[in-house]
Amino acid sequence: MPSSTENVKSPSSAEDLKGRIKEAAGDLTGNDSLKQEGQLDQASEKLKHGIDKVADKAKELLSRD
Repeated sequence: MPSSTENVKSPSSAEDLKGRIKEAAGDLTGNDSLKQEGQLDQASEKLKHGIDKVADKAKELLSRD
């Protein structure tokens, strides 16, 4: 049975990419607020990805009956 994590976006998803672009733009322009927003976008996406992995593992363990 394929794991449902195959359908989960990796941390290099569109949201992560958006964050990287914001961070770089903020760095280039000296806009600390934009840079921090980009870092927050990236961290948020990584957290979502981690939560999805934990949820999938829990489902897998519970369905072993």
